[in-house]
Amino acid sequence: MADKVSDKTDESAELRDAAVESGNAAPVAAPRVGVDVIADAVKLLPNGPGVYRMLSTSGDVLYVGKARSLKKRVTNYTRVAGQNNRIARMIQSTAAMEFVTTSTETEALLLEANLIKQLKPRFNVLLRDDKSFPYILLTGDHDAPQLVKHRGARSRKGQYFGPFASAQAVGRTINAMQKAFLVRTCSDSVYETRTRPCLLHQIKRCSAPCTGEISLEDYGELVRDASAFLSGKSRAIKDELANEMQAAAEEMEFERAAVYRDRLAALSHVQSHQGINPQTVEEADVFALHQDGGHACVQVFFFRTGQNWGNRAYFPRIDKQVEAGELLASFIGQFYDDKPTPRLVLVSDEPDEIELLSLALSERAGHKIEIAIPKRGEKRDLVDHALQNAREALGRKLADSSSQAVLLDGVARVFGLDERPRRIEVYDNSHIMGTNAVGGMIVAGPEGFVKGQYRKFNIRSTDITPGDDFGMMREVLTRRFSRLLKEHGARVALEAEAEANGGDIGPWPDLVLIDGGAGQLSAAKSILDELGIDDVPMVGIAKGPDRDAGREKFFIPGKPDFMLPLRDPVLYYIQRLRDEAHRFAIGSHRARRSKDIGKAGLEEIPGVGPTRKRSLLNHFGTLKAIERAGVNDLAAVEGISEATAKAIYDFFHETAG
Repeated sequence: MADKVSDKTDESAELRDAAVESGNAAPVAAPRVGVDVIADAVKLLPNGPGVYRMLSTSGDVLYVGKARSLKKRVTNYTRVAGQNNRIARMIQSTAAMEFVTTSTETEALLLEANLIKQLKPRFNVLLRDDKSFPYILLTGDHDAPQLVKHRGARSRKGQYFGPFASAQAVGRTINAMQKAFLVRTCSDSVYETRTRPCLLHQIKRCSAPCTGEISLEDYGELVRDASAFLSGKSRAIKDELANEMQAAAEEMEFERAAVYRDRLAALSHVQSHQGINPQTVEEADVFALHQDGGHACVQVFFFRTGQNWGNRAYFPRIDKQVEAGELLASFIGQFYDDKPTPRLVLVSDEPDEIELLSLALSERAGHKIEIAIPKRGEKRDLVDHALQNAREALGRKLADSSSQAVLLDGVARVFGLDERPRRIEVYDNSHIMGTNAVGGMIVAGPEGFVKGQYRKFNIRSTDITPGDDFGMMREVLTRRFSRLLKEHGARVALEAEAEANGGDIGPWPDLVLIDGGAGQLSAAKSILDELGIDDVPMVGIAKGPDRDAGREKFFIPGKPDFMLPLRDPVLYYIQRLRDEAHRFAIGSHRARRSKDIGKAGLEEIPGVGPTRKRSLLNHFGTLKAIERAGVNDLAAVEGISEATAKAIYDFFHETAG
């Protein structure tokens, strides 16, 4: 168990404001940073294992590291000479340190990986894309087990197969498994209420145990076959089906033989999508690293039960001076922080402290984990295959980044920016006649859309007149930039940090795009002026006549409006940004509106009270049918005028503000 032995040691580094009654301010001492702060911290440290954190003057975590001896490791940072540029910058930026002691070094390594994922320190190797992996679950808590896609904690009883690299891979496999083994995919509640077989039974994708079309005993045989196939016994299952097909054909039962033929074809379809299937590797993950020009790609392949369940490419954030061993060790530690680990992990390069990493993963998994760098044979072939994929994926990534850089240079040129923008924020509103108003913010940077930093703003103010786009934009921008100032301070203060951060996009925008013309832009700029923010470039985008794409007008404060040539790549790029903001705002609005409709139904539509609601439901039967109806169909209902029909139609077919 970890013990916290020291909190922040930066009390002496805080700025002290002092003023005398005469109004003359006392000199303010500069914050202490660098070697002196680290040397003070060393005096308090034990020789035991633990984790240390280095913090900046603003309190942000710069680096998280682990040590067998905290005192010895941190002492190394008191000497800048001999350190590479990355470590030297880190030392010079350190204004405080925090420490946690642990019982063992392996515990320290696991804690380090967990903290890196949580805190995302600037100088660590960061696993940026850390989405969970889908699995296939064959449930074990029902008399007729269900085949279903699963994510998250394994709290439900049953057999889990995976991981799969994507939800699409799971979907394809389940689809083929339905054809091959006729195992149900419906929920338990649907199963219990069926009185006759569903369409899946009619198209030969389910054996329909729900209505007794197959006995539970025979259904259990199908489930066992499905489990055996997913467990790697595919050859035995295919041989068995082939024998059954041959026997049926010899007995002149061609319809039954055709069923076995179709099941065999479905199994072949599954395996064809799995690509390379090893003969000597039952269960393993393969990590292959390729570095080029200060960028890196780690390609991860998943092999379970002798079958290939897909691969995924990762592009960790790294410093140019990070070596392959350090990168892989940090990556693997973070990767398995919340995922089950197979008994064998194959790697293209030897991770730093490979034995310690193996021991830490073994402790967490509860069984021995081997990390190996194969030199020959099939295992080496698997690593080489993954390495080729890593090389190609990084090449595509760098090509995309290069194209993106050209576009961002064009944006800087068109809008008169001093340099290429790292972070662009685009704002849009969505509502219907002022109801369920939502503001949306999307973010784009050197690597495209940064969806993890999108934000939606449910409009809260009761003083805003329904449909007042200016009022909604005022609330959105006030909330966004007030919080930005509170949490991160002024934009200028972060510029140096962003530069040292390898061009990371940072929290402050280098350009703000507003969906609207001169009026919207003026209102938006006044909001920032009220907050004392005068260094964020803003541009308004007005839709062209008849909302024609390509005829947009651009507005910049203090400059005449202008248009871009129709075939200008920068124009296409700006249109993509605006359309993405439009899509996100509408999607957020639709989700909020659907939630309200679920609660209040048609009464949320202006002009539709209980009487008209009853007429509509009597005519169409369901809310879904009303939603799909056209204006003429709605107007045909007794008591519904053309104007009301149009209002109802618009409510279900919204556009963004």
